[in-house]
Amino acid sequence: MKVIFMGTPDYAQKILERLISESGIDVVAVYTQPDKPVGRKKIMTAPEVKVLAETKNIAVYQPTRLRDEETVKELLKIECDYIVVAAYGQILPRAILDHAPCINLHASILPQYRGASPIQQTLLNDDKVTGVTAMLMEEGLDTGDILKIDTIDVPKDMMVSTLFDALTEIASSLTVDVLQNFEKYTPVKQNDAESTHCKKIMKQDGLVKFDDAHTLYSKYRAFTPWPGIYLESGLKLKKIELIEKCALGKSGSILEINTDNILVACSKGVIKIYTVQPQSKKEMSVIAYINGKRLVLEDTFL
Repeated sequence: MKVIFMGTPDYAQKILERLISESGIDVVAVYTQPDKPVGRKKIMTAPEVKVLAETKNIAVYQPTRLRDEETVKELLKIECDYIVVAAYGQILPRAILDHAPCINLHASILPQYRGASPIQQTLLNDDKVTGVTAMLMEEGLDTGDILKIDTIDVPKDMMVSTLFDALTEIASSLTVDVLQNFEKYTPVKQNDAESTHCKKIMKQDGLVKFDDAHTLYSKYRAFTPWPGIYLESGLKLKKIELIEKCALGKSGSILEINTDNILVACSKGVIKIYTVQPQSKKEMSVIAYINGKRLVLEDTFL
């Protein structure tokens, strides 16, 4: 079968890699976002999907707007049986949706967490189970009929990078399954009344306070390494643990100083801090930090 693939980040790259390696699947074209400047030196960097496609001599297209008339005409000339979409970052117009069945791989159990950050939202809400949904695309945002859902348990201390990798593996296998057995699956409409949405993660989402330890730790799991979690002072909390969820305390008070960590009270709960990173400095042990600030027991950690 001939497949057009659309995707941009590492999640999509891993799915594309699996499709390329699968016998009976011929990826005839790849659509991905334009190269963009990265880092302080603003070096133009290609999406990982593009890099992989070019090493396999697959035609790559990087339209700024997929909806542009000439872009649509160009795509419609490419013969294909399916279009697979994984974290592409653009809305598909009706003409493309009608060109071939468009299958989207969304990293949540739809209709839960439609939108840009389902993996982070899973951790922010401390969900015990998540998964990947294969669905038929329509013009709405993650609203298409469901073909199949594969699920995974989420351990209480799993970080976003680990969950990301696990869901990528599921998505890769699910994509091949759905393509090879497409006629066997009956599309099921989503229940819009049960839908929830998640937004694009911004740097400011990493701001935390010592109010609720469980919420703070959930943000740590969801936002490490980016955007990270940090206090109003700009101090980043690089390695922490959740110690207690319910105990009431004085926000930010240092409860205990140990060899390589400290315990800090939240208004509700307690966290353990191992390493921090002051603004414009390297990551350091929290013990070195508090010694430099001359902080002692019962002082406020800020």
